[in-house]
Amino acid sequence: MKAYVRAPYSEDCLQELRQMFDEVVYEPWTATGERYYEDEMLENLRRVQPDVLITELDRVTEKVLSGYDGLRVIGDCRGTPANLDVEACTRHGVPILCTPGRNTQAVAEMVVGLILTVMRKTIPATQWVKDGKWVPGTTPYYLWMGNELQGKKVGFVGFGAISHAVAKILDGFDCQISFYDPFLPGDQGHYHKASLEDVFSQSDIVTLHLPVTDSTRGMITEPLLRSMKPAALFVNAARSAIVDYDALERVLRDEVIAGAIIDVLDTEPPEEKDLALLKCPNVLLTPHICGATYEVTDHQSRILNDRLHKWLAGEDLEHTVYNRDVLKA
Repeated sequence: MKAYVRAPYSEDCLQELRQMFDEVVYEPWTATGERYYEDEMLENLRRVQPDVLITELDRVTEKVLSGYDGLRVIGDCRGTPANLDVEACTRHGVPILCTPGRNTQAVAEMVVGLILTVMRKTIPATQWVKDGKWVPGTTPYYLWMGNELQGKKVGFVGFGAISHAVAKILDGFDCQISFYDPFLPGDQGHYHKASLEDVFSQSDIVTLHLPVTDSTRGMITEPLLRSMKPAALFVNAARSAIVDYDALERVLRDEVIAGAIIDVLDTEPPEEKDLALLKCPNVLLTPHICGATYEVTDHQSRILNDRLHKWLAGEDLEHTVYNRDVLKA
């Protein structure tokens, strides 16, 4: 079998792939910085003629799968296959293997780092110095006084792997952790299960860590946002579709809450409609980089290779294949 690798891969795992398959074509998108959309994807699949596609950003759609029927499996280096038409893959009998947990630590560290950055006013204070405003007679110690994270109430919406990793870091600050997650039956150790309304109204920081589903799309509404404490901080490093961003912009402009940290937008790069939110002075926007570390490449390579081994051996497919309906064919 031939594998076509379009995702960045660690060298040791790439060598392992070469032992697993007869031929490996390694053309990561990072070499050019460009993902393939469906026309480019189809063109290159026809050129390479692979049995196995390992991707991260490339679009695989009905058009791609109808135009090239040689794929036996797709390895997608993402927690969920947002770049793939899952229903089309299932119709064409192509199982999808994902890499859940690949960026858990990266996101957790970044979220806590950004919270500290905002609470201690690091960015505006640094810009104040760069602008030449630190002059005799000024008192930056008082001008840029912030808040400590120690002992704050932090509420999570969704309490999976990333939330647990964030909570573990926050334990070092003696934060009081609560969470809303309908899939968990009760408290998780010293982490307290709460209603969604209580998470928003009682927390000093609310942070989202959950996927987009029919039940979570648009679940963070204006009433929830307006129920937050005046000094509260809202964090979204999950998915934009979970939040009513128009409502968030109104809440921020009305100074109902202290601020927001946003790593995900409805449209990336941002378009004109996103600018109102971006121009709010109490917003820290990062360009969807919370999960961007060099170590993530190592993590995703190892996770996917382990899953490819299971797929080749036909082992534990119910827990390995994302689109499990394909196994019924």
